[in-house]
Amino acid sequence: MSKKKDIMTQDDILKYEIAEELGLLDKVNATGWKSLSAKESGKIGGIMTKRKRELKKNKDFE
Repeated sequence: MSKKKDIMTQDDILKYEIAEELGLLDKVNATGWKSLSAKESGKIGGIMTKRKRELKKNKDFE
């Protein structure tokens, strides 16, 4: 049975994009997601939620 950890979801892609925008991608790549502080993780999660909401809003208008 193959592991599905190698497959990136849309959420994973978005999370990496936001981490890069915030200048945290190097830290994540070097030491993993667990190395982020609660503040850094919360910032990523908040931006993800905001963008997903905007995408849904734009999709509803189509």
